Amino acid sequence: MRKAFEVTVLGTSSATPTKYRHPSAHYVRLEGSYMLLDCGEGAQRQLSRYGLRVLKISHVFITHLHGDHYFGLPGLITSMALYGRTEPLVIVGPPALESILQVLIAESDSVLPYDLQYIQTQTESMETVVETEQFKVISVPLKHRVSCTGFLVQEKGPELKLNVDACVQYKVPVEQYEAIKMGADYHSQSQGVIANSLLTTPGYKNRTYAYITDTLYDPEYLVPILKGVDLLYHEATFLHDRADRAAETFHSTALQAAQIAQAANVKILMIGHFSARYNDAQPLLDEAQSVFVNTVEAVEGQTYAVGE
Repeated sequence: MRKAFEVTVLGTSSATPTKYRHPSAHYVRLEGSYMLLDCGEGAQRQLSRYGLRVLKISHVFITHLHGDHYFGLPGLITSMALYGRTEPLVIVGPPALESILQVLIAESDSVLPYDLQYIQTQTESMETVVETEQFKVISVPLKHRVSCTGFLVQEKGPELKLNVDACVQYKVPVEQYEAIKMGADYHSQSQGVIANSLLTTPGYKNRTYAYITDTLYDPEYLVPILKGVDLLYHEATFLHDRADRAAETFHSTALQAAQIAQAANVKILMIGHFSARYNDAQPLLDEAQSVFVNTVEAVEGQTYAVGE
């Protein structure tokens, strides 16, 4: 059975919370690994409301220092202490985030029974900011009013299945099995090189979730980066009749998000980060689907699978 890779949406509003929407936050589960992408105001309440495993979160990724993307983080950090967390928490974000959190923790006389480990993002180029056996996260510099990065969450692991009968036939040592599943040929002293294709069958391709929020429309830059991703979350702050306002505030429209998805040939586009002027997101969804049919609306509390 394939590993679970899914995203639960906690917030869909831009700038300010509304009666029905919270600021940005996505909870990502990849078969035993849990992470949070952005942590807007109310994120911990949303985590509790939807029964998500708060203490299992190992990494928090913050895109930028506009409050709707991180004002929930100090509260989450201190609540984790009250819940008895002892495992370190890795926080990935802009350089100033560390000093901001240190001041808030110190001035509130909060005592954390666990370590905070900081990884600073930069906006000069893409880079791998976290890599584990299960996943890799790459930061993607975006064009916004302040320094901002999106994130690619990439599944790791073998994309081939071992043909055990063939391995026995060619007398492949068991200790070579992992390398073969990763694509290696088998070099035998008596038989020469045994091609990997003789020892494996096709398996599952690794999946990618792209979190692209708060960015100016920039297809020339973004499309090559997002080619073929399984699930793309792209901000859609405005309808296209406000494209001038979107450009002025370094945001994107629903139509522009769909154009990015279509050009990048992604499998599914999820739109969110809606302006408070829209009580109903259906017009934004309709606009995006007019260009890219495989578009879904980010709905708070719903969980979306990454890939098949």
